[in-house]
Amino acid sequence: MAKKIQKHSNSQKELAFYYPGPVWQSGDWIKNLILFFDGIALLVPNYIKDKPDVVDPAIAAGLRKENLLYVLEPEKIVGKAATEKLAAAMSETIASGVLDPLTKEETEFHELSYSRLGGFGDADLANSIFQALKAKGLARETKDGVSIPMHPMVRALVLVLLAQILRPHGEVLGAELSPATDRPQLIGALTELLSIGQAPSTGRVVASDLEAVGVDLGSVPFDEVLDFRRQHLKAHRSYARAVRKFVAELSQMPEKHRTKALNDRLEEIHDIASDLKSLSRKSWKRPASFGLGIAGAAWMLKTGDPIGALLAAGATAMGIADKPGVPETGAYSYIFRAASRYAY
Repeated sequence: MAKKIQKHSNSQKELAFYYPGPVWQSGDWIKNLILFFDGIALLVPNYIKDKPDVVDPAIAAGLRKENLLYVLEPEKIVGKAATEKLAAAMSETIASGVLDPLTKEETEFHELSYSRLGGFGDADLANSIFQALKAKGLARETKDGVSIPMHPMVRALVLVLLAQILRPHGEVLGAELSPATDRPQLIGALTELLSIGQAPSTGRVVASDLEAVGVDLGSVPFDEVLDFRRQHLKAHRSYARAVRKFVAELSQMPEKHRTKALNDRLEEIHDIASDLKSLSRKSWKRPASFGLGIAGAAWMLKTGDPIGALLAAGATAMGIADKPGVPETGAYSYIFRAASRYAY
């Protein structure tokens, strides 16, 4: 069971909330990612609760030893409110017809736990999502009683949504849950899919490209990585927060003001990145090859386009969409990967 974070009045911890899978693709990359955050959070169903320890026992054990691994249980945190947001976003997407072109024949369906579809939060709503997908040939009857075979793109869509919708749960932990993925190609595919046949969105997407800010620590013993982290966490956190601030501010800024602001913010980010690269090279005697970037957007509610609806669902779930003076902001995600594997 993940240890809860104690709340701090002056400083809030930030966890990298990994998605779309229950476990990271590469433990080597997690060694790098943990330099920038106060921990790694995973959404793992009970019936595969031991998966992190089975898939990557060394990294999981190292993180647990330092209280840096937070396993979130969808049976508990995908509650009624979260299920309502998920159902609203999925219903609008399904009704729009943008999922209809997905190839169903000869496509290997992947399992999505009933709990991550909201089955423990609101069984009726979760079933309505399932039945709508089943009618489209995008989901099938369960084989094991705990998971649903689903088209891989639709499964990914649900998990991408949950990464945003569940962010408010960070308050329970006394932390910020920051979505983070090592699969940017998947996010790009979803964006392209959901944009088909739609008018240009009124949302503004801003991205800070992946920039090499550290060396690949795959071959470095985890104890050495943790020792390096203890000494230099503040510097790495500054970079992560700078790129997040960059996206938040620019996505809400009028177009005419964005060019100058963009140049100013990028110069600031490049300066911090340069310092990190120098630090890494001195410490590890190898070239920088690990990238950390971010993408996000501000979307007006009720735009009529599926992407806007999905991101608006996340904004509503966070309780910020109806507050006076607060921009109707949507989603953001950190993106990380090793330079040697940038091309997928």
